[in-house]
Amino acid sequence: MSFISPAYAQAAGGAGAGSGLEAMFPLLMIFVVFYFLLIRPQQKKAKEHKAMLEAVRRGDKIVTGGGIIGTVSKVIDEVEISVEIADGVKVRVQRGLIAAVLSKTEPVNDDKEDKKGKKGKKDKKDEKSDGDDKKEGGAGKLKGLLGGKS
Repeated sequence: MSFISPAYAQAAGGAGAGSGLEAMFPLLMIFVVFYFLLIRPQQKKAKEHKAMLEAVRRGDKIVTGGGIIGTVSKVIDEVEISVEIADGVKVRVQRGLIAAVLSKTEPVNDDKEDKKGKKGKKDKKDEKSDGDDKKEGGAGKLKGLLGGKS
């Protein structure tokens, strides 16, 4: 009877030769699921954020990573921008810390259309809001940033 035990052990080992591929299949499937549910969307979001940061220009209203809302007053270089957060208050911010662009502006006089003689037109709302800010001395913008009624 001592010969029967090794025979059973050898038969069980011989049938398990294909189990290496079968064991790898679930791991491969988990990787595929992680790629489509986690890795690929993260790469897409990072690509969109990079494109947004490259498109930031003077006059854009932005939100920084710390939650500060301001208007881009000057693009210093590829790494830094100057942001006006209140009348006369400018801070330098790293471009990578911009969380979102709230509103885009029209290109400043460097645009080809402006060179051809076409001038940008302001909306009536913009003219009215500019006049209101001048009457309040800029306090309306600060109240709006702090959550007060303007």
